[in-house]
Amino acid sequence: MEQNALNRKSLEFAVRIVRFYRFLTEEKKEFVISKQILRSGTSIGANVRESKNAQSPMDFIHKLNIALKEADETQYWLEVLQLSETITTEEFDSLNNNLKEIIALLTSIIKTMKKQTTE
Repeated sequence: MEQNALNRKSLEFAVRIVRFYRFLTEEKKEFVISKQILRSGTSIGANVRESKNAQSPMDFIHKLNIALKEADETQYWLEVLQLSETITTEEFDSLNNNLKEIIALLTSIIKTMKKQTTE
């Protein structure tokens, strides 16, 4: 159940990030950080998708840990954009709330899998 929610939310987030990238480049004329957030924000879902074909439980955990690192990086870039006043607090909150949900799911699944692999 959690894995399905994670798959859906990370894909939806990637689509939002692609649209956000377009907004940043077309409306805000921001080209450097926009590429960084495009890479990290879409990489979350790519790593989640890749985890479905993991070769072992440890490989599964590893791929989700990479997704978690990418989520953390995405959160950093969002904070930079907000603090530099490139985006509004509302724009930040909208994306960051989605990201927090994904981070919570990733953390929960990783903890559960780690517990299961040590039992």
